[in-house]
Amino acid sequence: MGEIYSRIEHSRTADEVVQQIESLILEGVLRVGDRLPGERELAPQFEVSRPILRDALKVLEARGLLVSRHGGGTFVADVIGQVFSKPVMDLIATHRKAAADYMEYRREIEGIAADYAARRATADDRAMLNEIMQRMETAHRGGDFADEAAIDVEFHSAVGECAHNIILLHTLRSCYRLLSDGVFHNRLLVYNLPGARERLLEQHRAIHKAVTEGDSTGAREAAMAHIDFVAQAMTDAERTGDWQRVSRLRLRQRLDNAGGKVPDGGNEEPAR
Repeated sequence: MGEIYSRIEHSRTADEVVQQIESLILEGVLRVGDRLPGERELAPQFEVSRPILRDALKVLEARGLLVSRHGGGTFVADVIGQVFSKPVMDLIATHRKAAADYMEYRREIEGIAADYAARRATADDRAMLNEIMQRMETAHRGGDFADEAAIDVEFHSAVGECAHNIILLHTLRSCYRLLSDGVFHNRLLVYNLPGARERLLEQHRAIHKAVTEGDSTGAREAAMAHIDFVAQAMTDAERTGDWQRVSRLRLRQRLDNAGGKVPDGGNEEPAR
């Protein structure tokens, strides 16, 4: 990680170190949970004394941007988790309209992110997207639903990074936190729908192709079409789960009335 830090050019003060690390966090270079190099390694990269570096790290900790773990080093704090408070998260999770609003919001914001990414992605950005797509293809071939779903979020987050808009970047990251935390749905339900995995992979390929080729209109349309599909798939998966749950209860009731029992392996309801 050493290459991301640069020498302090002028007065070599704690304020300049603070400003540089803040910028790296703000621009998404340093992510939640990233570990900073130790003082002995980091001070020479900034070309400042260790007392100056120590002062800078204390300021960043006081601002809630870094956290120190005894004997374990200094890490970027969970700044994303503070966007939605626990009470608000609970409200969102228990109100059905919030899920529809979430998908509507994602549709528009991811369309913008893909549009900007197609216009602004650098060679390094495209290399990052290529690497993520390769891993997505590998996970798809291996049939690893959980890995594929995790890479799905990583892919969309990377597109947001390629947009090179700080506000958009952090808005998307807070948006994906809700998704990763399972606030709305069990994402793996979608992967169980017939043909869904293939459709999702095709859509990610389309977004990737448009972004890397600089087709801003195509990237926006591909991203929005993808969210339309996901929203419908979520609805279908939920309805299927409801049907299975109700039919299971009916069967249980009839068997109970007839003095029978539920067949083995049939007493689990689908994940919600």
